[in-house]
Amino acid sequence: MSKALGLLSGGLDSSLAAMALKRQGIEVTCIAFVTPFFGAGRAEKAARAMDIPLIVREIGDMHLEMVKNPRYGYGKNLNPCVDCHAMMFRLAGAVMEEQGFDFLFSGEVLGQRPMSQNLTALKTVGKYSGYPERILRPMSAKLLPVTPMEEQGLVDRAQLLDIQGRSRRRQQELAAAWGLIDYPASGGGCLLTEKSFTGRLRDLFAHQPDCTLADVELLKVGRQFRLSPQAKLTLGRNEEDNAAIRALRRPDSLLVRARGVTGPLGLVSGAPDAQDLISAAALVASYGKGRELELVQVEIRAGEDEGEEKILEVRPMERGQAEGLQVI
Repeated sequence: MSKALGLLSGGLDSSLAAMALKRQGIEVTCIAFVTPFFGAGRAEKAARAMDIPLIVREIGDMHLEMVKNPRYGYGKNLNPCVDCHAMMFRLAGAVMEEQGFDFLFSGEVLGQRPMSQNLTALKTVGKYSGYPERILRPMSAKLLPVTPMEEQGLVDRAQLLDIQGRSRRRQQELAAAWGLIDYPASGGGCLLTEKSFTGRLRDLFAHQPDCTLADVELLKVGRQFRLSPQAKLTLGRNEEDNAAIRALRRPDSLLVRARGVTGPLGLVSGAPDAQDLISAAALVASYGKGRELELVQVEIRAGEDEGEEKILEVRPMERGQAEGLQVI
């Protein structure tokens, strides 16, 4: 029995690829990677449903550095799919060699995505990964050149598939025939493909190219305002956001909140000047219960319960003024 290690996102294609190999008697294990832009939750659910072992690896730091400067560029938004797939195959390849798997596989479908799943892109991914001769794509294998794994009898080409294009009809038919009932809708799963999130990420890269995972996590929270080229305000929408802001604050960031009235918690990051702090205080006041007051006291401090505190008395920012700042 041959042993295969597959990239599993938890989507329909990668699940069917794993099932196609398992159904012909191959010992299948899958691997899922975790970054700030996608997690392993869907993969864990799919692996349980298919009764397939799953390896989960966190790769946030190296993945973020790749996203900042991908060798093969971005897709429609900030999704460096060719570089990302190559990185995951490269990391999976190291696991393959360490644990004695015979080959790698994925759920990529020829022609499903015009930029990252055409024949040239698939070859580029294989070459850039370092394992071009040990990657199998079961969903479209009959439309692709014969691999060494098929020549060596590690996998039966006759039982592989010939799916191509963007339609999911064939996949849905196979899922029904193979008893795969609960699977997510197509698309989604990666924040780098979402326009609203990548707008925030572009702003972060432009103003803070040395950003870290914590900076990226903060982009997922609440409202965000660009106060100036050197400073940004993150403003909670609810208590969940406020808790996330407290958890993600860094020693050089400032917490901002109105005194005496309920309202959101704000976090100023970057290198704010005096005017940035006034703008941040006015924004925090305008989104709280004090927005109809003439003046609101706002405290700005380096820590939640300690550190130097500054009190500003500000007029809540009017809606027109808030719109004058860049919302990110």
